[in-house]
Amino acid sequence: MSTTRHPFEDLIGHLTRTTSLKPAEAARVVADVLAYFGETAEAFVRRRHAELKAKGLTNDQIFPMIAAELSARRVAAPELSLRQLRRIVYG
Repeated sequence: MSTTRHPFEDLIGHLTRTTSLKPAEAARVVADVLAYFGETAEAFVRRRHAELKAKGLTNDQIFPMIAAELSARRVAAPELSLRQLRRIVYG
């Protein structure tokens, strides 16, 4: 019988010890945070543009805001092939 370990089991355990979250709730929070920071730069720009446009802002207002937000935001790395990974290591 093999038990599959959650890749972030340590973090989930930490959250359950330091908050009132139950393990399933902590796992959901971790999944939500990973999804949030897993968003590509392109997806972030499209999403934020739509959100800000819905608030009535103009593109002249929106694009500088997005540029500032994007420079401070962690975004998902692009998908790299094995060859690209090797080139990063070996040049």
